[in-house]
Amino acid sequence: MRRPLRHLALAGAALALSVSVLSCSRPSTDTTTAAPPAAADKQLSIGFFGFAKANSFAQATWAGIQEYAAANNATATFLDSNFDGPTQVNQLQDAVTSKRYDVVIVQANDGTAIVSAVKQAVAAGITVVIEFTPVGGRYDTTEAQIPGTVSIVDAPTINGEGLATLGLGACKEAAATPCKVAYLQGFANYPLDTARTNAAVAALEKGGAQVVANVVGGYTPDSGRAAFQNVLQAQPDVDVVIGSSQAIEGAAPLAAGKDIKFVGNGGSTQAFDGVDSGAWYGVYVIPEKAEGAKAAELGLAKARGQQVPTATDARSLTPYAALGTKATLQGQTADYSD
Repeated sequence: MRRPLRHLALAGAALALSVSVLSCSRPSTDTTTAAPPAAADKQLSIGFFGFAKANSFAQATWAGIQEYAAANNATATFLDSNFDGPTQVNQLQDAVTSKRYDVVIVQANDGTAIVSAVKQAVAAGITVVIEFTPVGGRYDTTEAQIPGTVSIVDAPTINGEGLATLGLGACKEAAATPCKVAYLQGFANYPLDTARTNAAVAALEKGGAQVVANVVGGYTPDSGRAAFQNVLQAQPDVDVVIGSSQAIEGAAPLAAGKDIKFVGNGGSTQAFDGVDSGAWYGVYVIPEKAEGAKAAELGLAKARGQQVPTATDARSLTPYAALGTKATLQGQTADYSD
C-alpha cells in the first residue's frame, strides 16, 4: 500500500462501473409479525453481540453504535464472546429469555450456528440487525437470510474477490510473470474465513496469479509477522502478500529491501497510512465505525415503527466500492485505528 499506482487508470472505468451499479439497499419485504412499535420518546436499549472487545474492528463497530445510540435516546451494551461462536449463541439466547434489549446487533462469529438464536429473537419481538457477517448459512450474498431481520453486511465471497482484484492490481504493478502471491487467511476452519479465502484464491488464479502460499495469518501483527516469516523462508521471491490489515502491519516491516507489495483487509488508520506511503498497494475498506452507526440507525428506526431496507451492501458506505488504493483513498479518512 505505498507506491504510485501506475496501472490504476486501467481499472478506473471498471471501478466506476462497479460503484454505479452497487446496490446500496433492498426495500423492505418483511412479512413477519413485528412487535408493536416503540413510542417515539421511549429510550430503547441495544445489545451489541460483537466479535470480541479486544478486536479493533469490533471496537470500531461499537464506537459507531455507541455514538448513534447516545444521540438518539438509546443505550448500548457490548456482549463480548471473544471470537467464540457457542458463547455468542448462548449470550443471544440469554438476552432473548431476559428480554433485556429492544434491538440486538449481531456481528456473528459463526453465521450458521447462530441462526436458531436469531430466529428466537425475531419471534420474541426483538429487532435484529445482522451486521458485517451474513447469518443464514450463505456467505455469498448481502441479502437478509432470516425473515424479520435487517441486514447490513460485507459478504465474505465479495470481500475475497475484492482482495483478489487489489492483489491482481499489485501484480500488474510488480510486472512479475508469473506473479507469486501469498495469501494469509484469518482463522483456520472458520466459515467466514473459509468462504473468503476460497473466493480470493479462485479469483487470483483465474486472473493469472500463482498462489504459492495459503497460510493462517490471523488478525494481529504478531500472528501476521510469524506467518510471513514462514512464507519468506519457503518463498523468498514472493511478489504480493494479502492478509488482514493487522497481519500485514506485522508482515510488511520484514520486507525491507524487498520489492514486495502488500494488500490489507480492513480500513484502519494504519492501513490508510501504509497505502499513502506506498509501502502497501491497497486495502479493502469497510468503514466499520460508519457501519456500526448505520446498524444502530436501522435497528432503532425499525423498533420505532419506521420502514427500513431489509438489506444494505456495506460497500455502499464508501464511494469506491471498498477498493482502496493510493488514488481512490485521496481525501478519505479512516474511521478507526488498530
